[in-house]
Amino acid sequence: MPIGSKLKHGIRYLIIFIALVTLLLFAWLQQPQYASPVVEPQPDNPLYRDGQFHNAEMAPPVTRTQSRLTLWYRFLFGKDEGAQPDGALPSQKTDLHKLADNAVIWMGHSSYFIRLDGKNYLLDPVFSDYASPVPHTNVAFRGSNIYRADDIPHIDYLLITHDHWDHLDYPTINALRGKIGQIVTPTGVGSYFEKWGFSRNNIFEGGWNSVLKKEGVEIHILPAQHFSGRFFKRNQTLWASYAIITPHHRLYLGGDSGYGKHFKAIADKLGGFDVAILECGQYDKQWPFIHMAPEDTARAASDLQAKAVLPSHNSKFKLAHHRWNEPIARLTAASANQPWRLLTPKIGEPVELDNTRQTFSRWWDDGSVNP
Repeated sequence: MPIGSKLKHGIRYLIIFIALVTLLLFAWLQQPQYASPVVEPQPDNPLYRDGQFHNAEMAPPVTRTQSRLTLWYRFLFGKDEGAQPDGALPSQKTDLHKLADNAVIWMGHSSYFIRLDGKNYLLDPVFSDYASPVPHTNVAFRGSNIYRADDIPHIDYLLITHDHWDHLDYPTINALRGKIGQIVTPTGVGSYFEKWGFSRNNIFEGGWNSVLKKEGVEIHILPAQHFSGRFFKRNQTLWASYAIITPHHRLYLGGDSGYGKHFKAIADKLGGFDVAILECGQYDKQWPFIHMAPEDTARAASDLQAKAVLPSHNSKFKLAHHRWNEPIARLTAASANQPWRLLTPKIGEPVELDNTRQTFSRWWDDGSVNP
């Protein structure tokens, strides 16, 4: 066969191959977890400009030493010494159907089950074995993923802080479908639930400082300093933190946030909190304003006038390049001589909200971190 004919055949096969891959990729992206949000125009919202949401505080410029493509590659495939535990993490699987009132169960990373004044709350549940748009990447640490949908009782209030994969997980939401009562989300995030077949009547969606008042409970959607996006487009939906206020308890649920003025402003507006759930992991010099280092977490806790702090966003997924147990070790050091208590339960271990003398083991301390 002449060289020219071979070349033509090769090009033809290459075109067919590319077309098939494109069709397969298109079909793959039709799965529910890849749905795009729908957000109405926000002409009166100062946070919404040029088709995107923005933080209230303009972050100072950061000198990037790595491109976004490099950051993505390191996030999905990078290896960092000590970023994952050598063995299975210790845990204590509590029967949530028999959980005593006024207790919090940390499920690893940013997922929490809360039993408060007779109501059940679930925050950012992720029960899948990985949290990423690329299957089988960003895999949960061994021993960290001990709960499944069958373990969860009826949920009076499901709260989602933002749409990142480690906070909004379609397989988990789908598995919980028959157990979810009221859904609460920041602006735009509710549209995912509508696309996934949930009734709009069960979705409360709002901007910062919106309040859902129901059954004697106040759920405040509050500011955070972060970003959103599940695939290529960023900031199509809003991100938020929450306050749950009942006649007897006051909880702050921080979600993901860099340190900013909003923490003090929240306490000035609503008063202090019995417990603040605050992130302290997945920080890096490449993104210093969207996640808090542990020392920032300590500052935020004091700004919020919290009586106790539960650390989150750690010990389940590798999203940054620090050692897996560094966040809790550094926050433990930063909690010395503070006006609040640091609560450090194992995954699944109940935190008794009305017991101010409850103590916890140093389950994370393998001697590898000296804060």
